[in-house]
Amino acid sequence: MVNRRQILNGLTILGILCCIELAIVYYQANYNPYAFPSFCNINGFVDCDGVAQTSKAVFLGVPLTYWGLFLYMFVLMLLHVDKLKKYKFLWFLNVFKNPLSYISVLGVVSFLISITLACISIFQIKKICLLCFVTYFINLAIGIISTDFSNGGLLKSIKDSFFDFIEGVKNYTKPFIIAMLIIASFLTYTTCEMPFASKKQSIKHYMFMKKNPYKTSGNVLGNPSGKYIVHLYTDFKCPVCFSYNIMLQKLVKENNEIMIYHHNLPLDIKYNKYLTRQIHDGSGEMAKYAIAAENQGKYWDMANELFENPPENYNDVINIAKKINLNLEQFEKDIVSKETDLKLSVEIDSAIKRGVDGTPTIIVEDNLYYGAKPYYELKRIIIKK
Repeated sequence: MVNRRQILNGLTILGILCCIELAIVYYQANYNPYAFPSFCNINGFVDCDGVAQTSKAVFLGVPLTYWGLFLYMFVLMLLHVDKLKKYKFLWFLNVFKNPLSYISVLGVVSFLISITLACISIFQIKKICLLCFVTYFINLAIGIISTDFSNGGLLKSIKDSFFDFIEGVKNYTKPFIIAMLIIASFLTYTTCEMPFASKKQSIKHYMFMKKNPYKTSGNVLGNPSGKYIVHLYTDFKCPVCFSYNIMLQKLVKENNEIMIYHHNLPLDIKYNKYLTRQIHDGSGEMAKYAIAAENQGKYWDMANELFENPPENYNDVINIAKKINLNLEQFEKDIVSKETDLKLSVEIDSAIKRGVDGTPTIIVEDNLYYGAKPYYELKRIIIKK
């Protein structure tokens, strides 16, 4: 006859397999641009890939599927703890006196968390992941099956877990403190260094910002004496360039040892003779507006406005110039001056000579880094940490 432990073993192994598959889905959706849709990417609502690409798929910098995997591995260990504790090097497992009680509490708590995640998925993300919902029911089943309803039920499981925990902390205070410090350090690292974990989501976070909270004024971005030198190449109609504009200004505010040298590289065939087809029509004119503003010490003021509120006509440009307090007469002269055209042409020629032919691109220590990158990766590239 199949007993409770055998059923729990089967459910736990099924949960582990689901989490492994979810980890694969998460990786493919976020880090493999050539991946095919997963088997549970069925429609606009049932879309595991879509859920995996949101920031809700991550908690404290760690994908939820890894939290689930840890849960099931821990439950599996508890199911076999009586055998494992017989090994001398696993002496610390003696602290687990009522394993089924702990599993009962873990199952119920994880199911309550699952309900929250299900609500977020349905009402906020408006997409669901079938595999995630399978694990939610596995959590419920584990909680129900491991609870001894004939002997105090869930209340007894909670009491056993609480008092055993207190006793375990008293008996193993030093190992407990060390373990907590290790866990806290790890979660601090993942939370601070990989706040979105998903590369795509980190980039989207900045791309979808309507305002730049880190705006810089003047012509200089950073510390001219800084030891970290970055050459940035952007196009004012490039959406990823907009996110770079925000990320690099944020980084400069966080670190006073960085200097950003900006270079205009409009992918506009009217101004960029190296192009064979039009990519960003009008971006050349926008670059000229920025150069004209630079003549009055307001390069970044103009650049931020061009990224944040792209002008639809010349009247919009004049309104931006008024907003940042430019001398309008001088500004309009500089826009159409030969000096501005020459400066833009020199910038484009210089970019091509350095091997830059697309935006956004940064050069750090003569190394070129093309295309979209999340904030944490840009930070590592620039300050080598």
